[in-house]
Amino acid sequence: MTSEADKSINDRLKRCGTATISTVLTKRGLNHAFMYGVAPLPGSKPRMVGRAFTMRSVAMREDKLAADKAMDPRLNLQRRATEECGVGEVLVIDCRGDVNGASGGLMLFERMRVRGCAGVVSDGGVRDAWEIAESGFPVYARAVCPPNSTLAHRFVELNVPVTCGGAAVYPGDFIAADPDGVMVIPQEIADDISREALAYEQQEEFILQRLRAGASIYGTYPLEEAGLADYAAWRAERDKG
Repeated sequence: MTSEADKSINDRLKRCGTATISTVLTKRGLNHAFMYGVAPLPGSKPRMVGRAFTMRSVAMREDKLAADKAMDPRLNLQRRATEECGVGEVLVIDCRGDVNGASGGLMLFERMRVRGCAGVVSDGGVRDAWEIAESGFPVYARAVCPPNSTLAHRFVELNVPVTCGGAAVYPGDFIAADPDGVMVIPQEIADDISREALAYEQQEEFILQRLRAGASIYGTYPLEEAGLADYAAWRAERDKG
């Protein structure tokens, strides 16, 4: 079950864009937290936040395929991940950037949606993309790929450190995603990052209002002394409401 602390972190992160989260992480020296090449499925614009539950693959090798096909379905790691990824968690699938076989599709992801999982991130392909998009379940992938996983992937481990879209993901890290892409937030600093990102987001809301009202970029972005005083007053007035 999601803890109250996690719920607070999730709530703050849901109110922040990935650009803001990236800026805050960069200020802390974390420059490799964005998943390159991983995007929402075509026709979808989801937002997603949750802790990472991971699945790692290696390249398919033909001598392993027959044994895998004969395996009890309950031992199949894709099916296990579907049932073991927790409520509110994000399944992060390490496909080594290979899009020549799907890392999942409608049946697996629909089960996860019904179970209450937060979403899926894969740096491989996803099949049944238009149906998944219509379901509203947040799924981010490198490509749409109708051919199944056995053409490219053999899934070998659950809940271990993985690399997805070039970013390291450790089980329990926070994943935050929006239409721009996917960010990884180390679990040890997620509470601080969520607070800093929300404060940054609120200041940018004020800045955007001023720019749309005709203010010059000079002195406004970033805010200089007079602008910071105006922002403090704006925040105080809004907090009273």
